[in-house]
Amino acid sequence: MLKDVTLGQFFPGNSILHRLDPRIKIIAVILFIIAVFTAKSAVSYGFLVLLLVGMVAISKISIRTVAKSIKPLLIIIIFTAVTNIFWTKGENLLWKWKSIEVYAEGLRAAALMVTRLITLITGTFVLLTYTTSPMALTDAIERLTSPLKKLGVPTHEFAMMMTIALRFIPTLIEETDKIISAQKSRGADFETGSLLKRAKAIVPILIPLFISAFRRADELASAMECRLYHGGEGRTKMKILKLHAYDFAALLFFVAVIAVTLLINKFLYI
Repeated sequence: MLKDVTLGQFFPGNSILHRLDPRIKIIAVILFIIAVFTAKSAVSYGFLVLLLVGMVAISKISIRTVAKSIKPLLIIIIFTAVTNIFWTKGENLLWKWKSIEVYAEGLRAAALMVTRLITLITGTFVLLTYTTSPMALTDAIERLTSPLKKLGVPTHEFAMMMTIALRFIPTLIEETDKIISAQKSRGADFETGSLLKRAKAIVPILIPLFISAFRRADELASAMECRLYHGGEGRTKMKILKLHAYDFAALLFFVAVIAVTLLINKFLYI
């Protein structure tokens, strides 16, 4: 399961999504999320799913990789679906057993909610983390939050902190997998026994993981100090972010996506 977590990973490429300005990607993700939460009908969700399939095809990221991003959240998705199926009431009763009732409206709500979750997860990963390097993401966050500098907000440090945290997720997952393998080779059992027993078995994993995380953080801080890192003051950029025509076209495209979603909700509500 841990190897299936792809959050924080970057897959280099030369697609149009990879070449987009990272600032535009962040804004595009926000607009895409607005479009997903604006969608209310099956047709509008179908439109967003087709859009998502197109983005995955353009990015040239394998379907297997995209599926891995959903797999760790499968329990949450199933719980959401079950909750909507059995707790949503309506007029069209499909099945009843004692006090348990399943309505057509519940099935519809579950299908739309599951589609919303999968679309949000996949769209955010494909548009942002999979196609944007950590350094580019840091620069984009810093540039977008630069107006806050007038209020005394350390935007550079904030962007650096977020990017380092995101970048360390795959590293810590790999470290956790190594610790679990080492503990299993010593006879540790994490899959059988009561819930309390399995919770206690996690302690031998958490302690070395915390020690490793603090050690890596200390090594990173020492490396940054050795390179005379002192924040964003007076720093120059190796790559200057510049907007191109296709960046503005992408921004207008995602604005149009919201508009089309609203029109579908109004005229094709199914």
